[in-house]
Parts: sequence; C-alpha cells; structure tokens
Amino acid sequence: MILKIYQSYIINKFLICTFKVAFVFFGLVVIMSLFEEISFFSEVDVGIYFPVILVLLNSFSILNQLFPFIFLIGAQFFFINFIDSNEFNAFKSYGLSNIKILKVITLTSFISGLIIVTLFYNFSALLKFKYIDLKNAYSNDSRYLASVTENGLWIKDEYDEQVYFVNAEKISLNKLYNVQIMILDNNFSLIEKIFSSEVNISKNEWLMTDAIISKGDGKTSKINNYVFYSNFNYQKINNLYSDLSSLTFLGLLKLRKDYQVIDYSVTDLSIHIISLYAYPFYLTVVTILSSIIMMNIRHQKPKIFYISGGIIISVLIYYINFFFIALGKNEQIPLALSIWLPIFLLSILTLIGVIKLNEK
Repeated sequence: MILKIYQSYIINKFLICTFKVAFVFFGLVVIMSLFEEISFFSEVDVGIYFPVILVLLNSFSILNQLFPFIFLIGAQFFFINFIDSNEFNAFKSYGLSNIKILKVITLTSFISGLIIVTLFYNFSALLKFKYIDLKNAYSNDSRYLASVTENGLWIKDEYDEQVYFVNAEKISLNKLYNVQIMILDNNFSLIEKIFSSEVNISKNEWLMTDAIISKGDGKTSKINNYVFYSNFNYQKINNLYSDLSSLTFLGLLKLRKDYQVIDYSVTDLSIHIISLYAYPFYLTVVTILSSIIMMNIRHQKPKIFYISGGIIISVLIYYINFFFIALGKNEQIPLALSIWLPIFLLSILTLIGVIKLNEK
C-alpha cells in the first residue's frame, strides 16, 4: 500500500511539473507563431481571428516536436521541487532509494511517449493538415496541385492560360516515366494530349523524349525532343510532402506504399516513421539523463543554472540527432541506425549514471 501511494505521488508531481513546462512552451510557440502569421497576412484582408485560428491549428504539431526537451526540463523542475521540500530524505527514511524513484519516472515517461505517439501525434497531424489546407488558399501556389496515388503521380498545373493534367507512372531523380499530359483551355475543352516514355524535369522546361502529340482535331505528330513548360520541377515535386507532420501514422504508411509503387524516394518518409517508433524510447532516455544529472550535482545553485543547463543539453541532443539523420538521408549509414544510434549512445550514458547512482 505504501509503495502504491508513493508511486502515485511521484507520478502526479512529475506530470504536473512537465505539464507546467509544456504550458510555457505552448505559450511561447503561440506568441512566436502569431507574429509569423500576422506577417504572412499583412497584405491580405482576413481579419485578426483567422491568423489566431491558424496558430492554434499549427501549435500542437510544433509542441509535439518539443516534447523531449519539455520532459527533460520537466524532470529538472521535479527534482528541484523534491529537493526544496526535502522530500528525498523523507522517502529515504521509508527505505526508498534514488533508483526506485528513477524507475517510476522512467515508466511514466515511456507510457507518456506511447500516448503522445498514438493519440497526441495523430491529433496534431489532423490539425496540421487543416492548417496547411486553409493557408494554401492564400498561397501563390494554390492553383497548382500534386498528389501521389497507387496510379502514379498526378499534377494539376496552370500555365499560359491553359490547364494541364499530368500523370506519370514512375518518378526518379529529375525524371518522370510513361507520362500522359492533357492540355485544356479555361473552359476545360481539350486542346491536345501529349505522351512520352521519359521526361527530364530538372527544370521548369521539361524535356520530353519522343513526344507524341495528339491534337483535339485528331491530328497526331511526333517530336524527338519536345520542350514542355510547367510550374513544376523535380525539386518542387520533391518538396510536396516535406511537412510530414501533417499526416497521421496511417497516412504515412499509405503514402510510403504509394511512393514505392512509383519508385519515388521514401528516405525522408521512412526516417519520419522510424522516428515515431523510437519516440517513446527517446523520450524516456532523455528524461533519465536529466534525472541522473539532477541527482548527481550539488543543489545549492539558483534555478536559472538548471534551466540553462537543460537548454544546453537539449541543444546538444538536437544537433546529435540532426547529424545522424543527415548521415541517414545521405545514405552514409542505414536509416534505422540514424534514428536508433543516438538513442543507444544516450542509453549508454544513462546506464553509466544509473550504475553510479546505485552505488550511492
């Protein structure tokens, strides 16, 4: 009974500290995002409420990316409160060691990570998708659409007062394969169809190999190297789903399957999916690392010292992750290793700390 009471007390206090830190982070995200949205709509008459709505839709997705650092700083505040209230000595008088306290925090972080990935992430992704959908209506590229389905790559384009519908079976670096293009006027009457087995899309001037052009009146011609002008190029298409946080977990899996059908690169997509699998472990290791540091340093220093230390550790962890992910994207190391190796290295550091803590 005593064990259950102490576990409940630690869990509640840890989650309250973490929630307070999350609330502060959320407030900062809202304020910074609001300035950005107001600047974006400075020349558009949308009223003040629309940017505020967009900020709220987008802020949860940003907060999701900050949770590892929120838990890190939350653990610091948890131990600061524990130390200030002299609760460590009270627990030790009941025979509860630092290791037992750490176990409760560790399990709480892992379960919280699972909840964040399965519920909060998908919730934030739905809001992010709505945010992008609403904001795109005011973007210069709102007339240009592209999507990947099991039937290949589809593009709706508008150029020189004409409407283009493009379908390609496969895509690789700077090239589309088995391309069909329908060109319509503004009244959606067919002007001509273009077929090509291979199209170079490195620039906005597409170079089509052995293009077969079928006019609306039925006349057909063949041009070996035909130049087709578009608002799209490979780089623009490659950035279509750069913001993967707008897709739910099931949406990510479906998109990866569709990408594989057309031989499109799934590197960024796979890294994002693997990161979600690793997220609870990452959150847990970061929390343990913060806890061990707090248990092993002197506690007579001002709170700003701990907060500054937490921010520095967060920045270091961020750049370590960024470095390994960059190696994965450049295919210097396997994709899975680029995500799990930083977690493994942090785990070794925490394991050393736990061993030393157990010796105390």
